[in-house]
Amino acid sequence: MSEISEQSVELFQFHRGQDVVFMLMLVAFLMMFIRRYEWGVALATLLVFATVFPLYIFAQQVFFDAEMGVGLVIGAAFAAITLVIAIGVFLGHISTISYLVVGVLFVPCYMIIEWFLFEAIEGTLDAGGSILVHMFAAYWGWGVILGLRNKAVNHEPADTSVHSVSFVWLASMLLMVLWPSFVTALVEPEYIILGLSNTYLAMVGSILTTFVLLWALKRTIDPLVFTYAILAGGVAIGASVDLVSTWQAWVIGLVAGAVSTLSFVFLDEWLRAKTGVWDTMGVHNLHGVPGILGGLMPIVFGHAGGAQAIAVVGAIVIPLALGFIVGLLLRLMPKPTKMLDDAEAFPAEEMRATHPA
Repeated sequence: MSEISEQSVELFQFHRGQDVVFMLMLVAFLMMFIRRYEWGVALATLLVFATVFPLYIFAQQVFFDAEMGVGLVIGAAFAAITLVIAIGVFLGHISTISYLVVGVLFVPCYMIIEWFLFEAIEGTLDAGGSILVHMFAAYWGWGVILGLRNKAVNHEPADTSVHSVSFVWLASMLLMVLWPSFVTALVEPEYIILGLSNTYLAMVGSILTTFVLLWALKRTIDPLVFTYAILAGGVAIGASVDLVSTWQAWVIGLVAGAVSTLSFVFLDEWLRAKTGVWDTMGVHNLHGVPGILGGLMPIVFGHAGGAQAIAVVGAIVIPLALGFIVGLLLRLMPKPTKMLDDAEAFPAEEMRATHPA
């Protein structure tokens, strides 16, 4: 077989990079389950994307002499999708204009964790972003709500409808299709097919355990918990997507679906009661806990050692601290006029037409 040309690799990366941006947009639909808060979620997603994507590229070019290329574009897309996931923790807690400030403040935070994981520590294994993307998003977002402490949002209704939850079903199923592009976007060409099979095996594993656990615990299927937790396999496989065998990938998915489901059912309300703050979209249950699991898998299967453990611990402590500072700064911004409500950004008469009481 002839050697793959550098140009061919870049062209193939183009399609995976485009898939990552597509996934970024789908994450918005994944978070549209609140009946009166759909347009606002889409707007927040677009605002942080439009802020983080260029700022990350410019920062890499100015401070690190990075050359413009598909690798830098994918890196910027990774930064943007990380923040789109992270804002799910505090969607509705801040005013719409504040998302621009969030984007500006996020870029240096993200670059700090990149430096910590891949330069300060030698040997961190995280090809598909279990640590860099999912863990950082969850714990940075939690740092923000702990610093912000907008407890008033806890009393806002979060009613759903068949229409709003259908958005989540569609987004979840499409994200499953695209997930291999995300976790293999930066891996070597010879590992891409392995990454494809490992990702789908992990994700179908999550489907099975999520369904079985929900049925065992509730004798019914909570549509939101199900559509979220089935993605946990994709979150957890990221750190070892190019390392583990097919059966190991399936086991990772089985365990990830279980821990995510249990987090939604038991941990979510416990954290809310203990901290007094609300993770609006359950980011910790889908990205935080399965992200930790995924980050530890290279150790479990003998591919990593102490450095990997340090990376996982650091990806909890560092983002919590950085996010907390951002949360304190966001207290200085204008308070939202309405919370978990499209009317915060859009004309009230339009809201009455699209969201009748």
